[in-house]
Amino acid sequence: MNRKILLGLTAAALLLSAAPANATGPSTPDSVRTLLRQFSGNHVISGVHNKEPLSNPGQYTGQAHSITGRWAGLWGGELGFRADDIGNRQSVVNQAKIEWSHGSLVNLTWHMCRPDVASCEFDGGVNGSRLSDAEWQQLITDGTTLNKDYKAKLDTAVPYLQQLKNAGIPVLFRPLHEMNEGWAWWGGRPGPNGSARLFQITHDYLLSKGLTNIVWVWNVKDTDANNGSAGVAAFYPGDNYVDVASLDPWVHGWPTSAWYQAILAVAHGKPVSLAEVGTVPSPSQLAAQPRWTWFMIWSDYLTSANSPAGLRATFNSPRVLSQGQFTVPSS
Repeated sequence: MNRKILLGLTAAALLLSAAPANATGPSTPDSVRTLLRQFSGNHVISGVHNKEPLSNPGQYTGQAHSITGRWAGLWGGELGFRADDIGNRQSVVNQAKIEWSHGSLVNLTWHMCRPDVASCEFDGGVNGSRLSDAEWQQLITDGTTLNKDYKAKLDTAVPYLQQLKNAGIPVLFRPLHEMNEGWAWWGGRPGPNGSARLFQITHDYLLSKGLTNIVWVWNVKDTDANNGSAGVAAFYPGDNYVDVASLDPWVHGWPTSAWYQAILAVAHGKPVSLAEVGTVPSPSQLAAQPRWTWFMIWSDYLTSANSPAGLRATFNSPRVLSQGQFTVPSS
């Protein structure tokens, strides 16, 4: 039988049990935050992202299971940018409910089109659609046209996030990801009126809509742009806006010591995670940087950048927890 980790909100330590895994019931963001804090330093949750087509939002998680014999402990989904994928958001929410009921955490990423565009292709719509400085100032100024456009775009996600709230499902939500690099229109702007300000606006607006089920994941990439690891604090929106600080180590493949320490420093004791990886971390890498609380393999990189043996070694490592090996406390 799989070991199961049972955590209570007031638990002082992890309790290991040989009981069979139970489905996860309604819970709260505080329960997820507590779970992640208690995992920090000793366990890491396996994760797999499921990108387009959103009509099949469990395909890569299923591939990981077929290779490793494990269901990932974190399911990653996407809110989409193309018209067909936006039309499949209900499929994404339905899959999130299934994954949660089976015992996995739920993560959502959003490759968002410009605020004034309803749907788009990735190239030229998400990537390479930079706003001018004047447009950016309008975006972060309450009541302007672009500011209203942005909030209207957020409104399109509210019904789906609300469904998850109604089901008692906390969502690890990672908006405006890799904001310290300028490949997307929301990124590459350091300072209090830059990308971090848009994260604050996003947080406050969705909270005003009653979406208290969000666990807020802030994210940067291990880029050399904007002073690299030394510059991440210029993109941090503040402790009141962040529950988890995360890194996407695409440049180096695995976080350098400087990047690991930079994320720990900016997190101020909050949980940290590897929000996107191409190559699955090895057991020895995870042991050397023990504070990561989850990793999420990016969709098709599961098979294009990893060997079956490497995936099995990590997913079956005692440090790595998959679906059925932990339980989020119920509300």
